[in-house]
Amino acid sequence: MIRLENVTKAYRYRGIPKYIARDVSAVIPKGAKLALMGRNGAGKSTLMSMIAGNLNPDRGRISVQGAISWPIGITGTIQGDLTGIQNVRFLGRIYGVDTDELVDFVGSFADLGMNYDEPVRTYSQGMRGRLQFGMAMGIRFDTYLIDEVTSAGDASFRKKSQRLFEDRLANAGVIFISHSDGQLREICTSAAVLEAGAITFFDDVDVALVQHRRNLQLHRPAPVAP
Repeated sequence: MIRLENVTKAYRYRGIPKYIARDVSAVIPKGAKLALMGRNGAGKSTLMSMIAGNLNPDRGRISVQGAISWPIGITGTIQGDLTGIQNVRFLGRIYGVDTDELVDFVGSFADLGMNYDEPVRTYSQGMRGRLQFGMAMGIRFDTYLIDEVTSAGDASFRKKSQRLFEDRLANAGVIFISHSDGQLREICTSAAVLEAGAITFFDDVDVALVQHRRNLQLHRPAPVAP
């Protein structure tokens, strides 16, 4: 379970506060599969980072029961000067899991070959994606935070990733950010729309998508006259 109590977070732009969350209180139940929607710049990734504990709110409190992942999809999770194996061992120590087992799992899953023992800065974007996804799926979390993960690898690897992800979510919850309506419908059973520092929750993903599209239309820039 994730509980937000009077959470406020704002950044200042030209002296004016831009609210990501403004006195938000909410409870996300254990096992919820929640789509997090919002316009670009609304603060979805910032909110997810606060839930993960990477950022602190300006005011209020966020409490989490159970093991929660880092925001999977944010590239800052891996360190470029470390090898793939070193990154995996470092992460394993942070989360208190058997590092040898995690190294073996990620090595088998991510299919990096000899590159696994090379600095991550030498990896292609696809290789980084496979490494990070393997690291995340190699640890059993109660809630996964997914921030715009894109498919990496060939069709066979994508199918393998999908099967593993579905297996993990059979016994876990997820907060999922994606620009793909199809992915949101497939994975999530509820939704939240973030707009101007307020969060509105929906029991139906399609209803939330309607509200999200309405927000996009209301804030669409006016056409420039020729």
